[in-house]
Amino acid sequence: MITRQFFYVMLLSGAIALTSCSAPPEAAQPQAETAVAASGKAPISPASETAPTSTAGPEYFQEKGIAIRGADPVAYFMAAAYVPGSSEFTHDWQGATWQFSSAENRDAFAANPEAYAPQYGGFCAYAVSQGSTAPVEPEAWKIVDGKLYLNLNKKIQQRWEQDIPGYIASANQNWPGVLK
Repeated sequence: MITRQFFYVMLLSGAIALTSCSAPPEAAQPQAETAVAASGKAPISPASETAPTSTAGPEYFQEKGIAIRGADPVAYFMAAAYVPGSSEFTHDWQGATWQFSSAENRDAFAANPEAYAPQYGGFCAYAVSQGSTAPVEPEAWKIVDGKLYLNLNKKIQQRWEQDIPGYIASANQNWPGVLK
């Protein structure tokens, strides 16, 4: 198990990167991954519930006020792919500006942001499971049980995918306390 102190050392040295996503496990039942790869498959429906997140304050990963590095959160569900957003289509929510690739995606998010917003405030799901936060790369994502999870990078995502239900359970216990 990586400790919080060791995690920071590894992150600062560039030896580790976080990536990937998943959804919170229900009791002790195994999680069925429902992510659709960037193929010709149908869009993924967002879950009706999200993992524990607070609705108060700017608790979403952002840089210069832009949430999740400008990625279109709706596109993960509708296109089953990372799609960069545009400054032409934006919506302000939870203290951050969210960017979208189309007016349609912006409007879908505005109508129900909790359905499309990433879990754990858009911070790296693996880092939150370890009791910390870390930035994310939008290309390191996964939808599990209709919920979007992001990770630091694809290498960390691979680590996270070794025990998605366990890491989600840990992250659910740590969130939103890791923000303090």
